[in-house]
Amino acid sequence: MKQINHCDKLKELKFKHPLKREQQMPVTLDDTKRLAIAQKLADMKAIQNLIISNEQKLIEACTDQEIRKRLQDFIQDDQKNIGVLDTVMVQYGVKGEPKETTQMMIEQVQKLMEGSELTMYEKVAQHELLKHKQTMAGLLIHKCAQVVGADVMAAIGPLNAVNFDNRAHQEQLKGILEILGTRELTGQEPDQSLWGRVQDAVAALSGVVGSAVTRSDDEMDIRALIRMDHTKVNTLFMEVQGTNDPQKLQEYFGQIYKDLSVHAAAEEQVVYPAIRSYYQDTQELYSEQAEMKQMLEHIKSLNPSDIDNFKANIEQLMRAVQSHVQQEENEMFPKLRDNFSHEQQKQMATEFKSVKSQLQDQMAASKK
Repeated sequence: MKQINHCDKLKELKFKHPLKREQQMPVTLDDTKRLAIAQKLADMKAIQNLIISNEQKLIEACTDQEIRKRLQDFIQDDQKNIGVLDTVMVQYGVKGEPKETTQMMIEQVQKLMEGSELTMYEKVAQHELLKHKQTMAGLLIHKCAQVVGADVMAAIGPLNAVNFDNRAHQEQLKGILEILGTRELTGQEPDQSLWGRVQDAVAALSGVVGSAVTRSDDEMDIRALIRMDHTKVNTLFMEVQGTNDPQKLQEYFGQIYKDLSVHAAAEEQVVYPAIRSYYQDTQELYSEQAEMKQMLEHIKSLNPSDIDNFKANIEQLMRAVQSHVQQEENEMFPKLRDNFSHEQQKQMATEFKSVKSQLQDQMAASKK
């Protein structure tokens, strides 16, 4: 693929409208709404870990093999969804910590689940409430993303799988509660056709809640993860094109700067070394990203109040990024597909997320 050279244009535009050091633009988009979503995501991950711990304790305490089997199925979903939440948080790119009240609630629930004060029915009831809390948090984030920005919607897309599983688990837990409650109160067995009703309710979920909840049975591989990054940055470019507000331009570029910086570093640490033996143009990808980094640093020095010049530079960056994306998706992706197993591609995705998360942590720490 022929490399597009943007260096002459870059030299022409460079340092035309620099800001003084104290006025240089931030490299993050951390307004109040986005930080609130980041905190809610952190709450969800903390509660997801509590849910897995609860299910392990319930399995140990339960003698009913059918209920044990369903709880074991829940754990498989919930462990997968820890990875999905990690993906969403890394793609979102704004770091948050769980609320203090969330941490207090988790400690209280842990004590109740470990103690003998509650019956099995009451412990499962507590667990169903957690699943409800998790479902509502996921749906709330989905709705907030629609309000805050299209780039947020692009980042949180995988959260839909977590929402579906939690909602489906809720329906099954209601059935488990009826069985356990009937046994504890009457000593009799309940109507076993209840399980059929539960399954019907779960099957109807996607039709009831619509596009906000969808099922996904597997974790993302490296191609899907990189494609998500590509979609998000393209969305941010579209948001830049749609505004002439200097503050918004500064904010959107701040997120572009951060997202492209960590994306490029993760690819260079994880993906490009792995693919080099199978793709002869790998060095070209390194070179393109080096050029894009120069462009990012240049735009960082510009004044967003000079709207025409600022947007012209971002337009130039967008063209370079789109050319790079086409090369990766049309040429590099087939090499990944053909030379790495699905499990290897999932492992690469895990390493990619880990590198991005570490870099995001470093960026957040550098602001303090």
